[in-house]
Amino acid sequence: MNNNHDEFELYDLRVEVVSCRSGMHMVCNHKVGDYFELSGENLTLPPKQSFPLYPLAALLPLLPAKQRLTHPNDWMTTDTDIACPDPNCGAIFRIKRVRKRSFKHNETTRVPLLLPAL
Repeated sequence: MNNNHDEFELYDLRVEVVSCRSGMHMVCNHKVGDYFELSGENLTLPPKQSFPLYPLAALLPLLPAKQRLTHPNDWMTTDTDIACPDPNCGAIFRIKRVRKRSFKHNETTRVPLLLPAL
């Protein structure tokens, strides 16, 4: 099946280190301006930049929800800043919706799409 009825949209995301909480220092090797991007299921980093595992692990559960369309009053729509999970690290990460991208169900899974009869 390859038609427009199997399309859905997700946001591409950019997750960036935007600041450090007052009076704190960053413990991990991230610095203000570091970022990664997520498009569909693909995470990319700029050349020669790394991203620490523990903050990434804390951010990952939020990303699929941020990729999806949400109600304007939902906190997932309005809240963008996330603190580093290390209590000794002051980093603040911002999850920004960059653009919408269309995907096809049959290109993202092998499970058949059962459309309701018209």
